Amino acid sequence: MTPTLPRRLALLSALVLATALVAAVRPAPAAPRLQTAIFAGGCFWCTESDMEHIPGVVSAVSGYTGGTTRNPTYEQVGSERTGHVEAVRVTFDASRISYRQLVDRFWRTIDVTDDGGQFCDRGPNYRTAVFVTPAQRPIAEASRAAAARDVRTGRLLTPIRLATTFWPAEDYHQDFYKKNPLRYRVYRQGCGRDSRLNAVWGR
Repeated sequence: MTPTLPRRLALLSALVLATALVAAVRPAPAAPRLQTAIFAGGCFWCTESDMEHIPGVVSAVSGYTGGTTRNPTYEQVGSERTGHVEAVRVTFDASRISYRQLVDRFWRTIDVTDDGGQFCDRGPNYRTAVFVTPAQRPIAEASRAAAARDVRTGRLLTPIRLATTFWPAEDYHQDFYKKNPLRYRVYRQGCGRDSRLNAVWGR
């Protein structure tokens, strides 16, 4: 028997209601497992090493960001005329470490009280920053406020900046601490990085 018009409308309404109920209880899409973050921590050799030793970090790429020159070279950035800083783009597994946890860890790898460079590396291209997307900004701001309360000496001066184009550095800068372990260790120790971090944050 062919359903009458009222019967058809009732069936259609039931179908629409059932579809709405299924959509309402369906879980929201999970956040992408692999996400990225950009940090400027002075010498990118050190920042890359520090980031890649954090559980949940998949990779870190050294590069330049924050300035106006397209596809800059190391020499151009070092001239202090590009506006870029040395930075690292971090890919991390969000199922193992959250963005907030990653930012929390980043603060402890830099001297947040120094806005003229980092350790023995001086100049604007070695200034620190957390580069964020609009979605990342409130998380980074909350992390910054918490970190500011833990600084043992001075004030937290590292800014949070809107992310712009990230330009990967030359190949010889990538994984420098792995390719040149002795030179890297001598540089890091001679620069006084870890002793200064102990003064700023404690062990």
